[in-house]
Amino acid sequence: MPWLPADFAHPTRVPLDGEHHLRPIRESDVDVDYPAVMGSRQRLWSLYGEKWGWPPADMTHEQDRVDLARHEREQDAHQSFNYALFNADETELFGCVYIDPVEDPERTDDAQISWWVVDDRVGTDLERALDAFVPRWIADVWPFTSPHYGI
Repeated sequence: MPWLPADFAHPTRVPLDGEHHLRPIRESDVDVDYPAVMGSRQRLWSLYGEKWGWPPADMTHEQDRVDLARHEREQDAHQSFNYALFNADETELFGCVYIDPVEDPERTDDAQISWWVVDDRVGTDLERALDAFVPRWIADVWPFTSPHYGI
């Protein structure tokens, strides 16, 4: 059974508030993604390291670019999605939202959803807005019936 309906069109720009929006990450976002990830690396490792091995302590700019290119290909193929959280002019990346298929065939969830914000936005209105927004957005726009939130 396919993960998403054949006719599903994923959103390409999603407003969060008047100053921030989500859009699928691209390889060309590496110059704003790399400092965001590496600036929050220890906390991100505590969230994703065990399962994904990400982000490694020695990740280079080039390795991040290659990773973003993979995300872009997977989004184009509707295999998984990585939405970056940007400011209005996309000069800063403040976090990401991941929408992935469930890999364990024994689980009944039809998607795994997780997200993060950069360290200096933890506990802020931006993080609270994203926390409130993501489950509503998934319920309203995405064709999942039993998404799992978290890793």
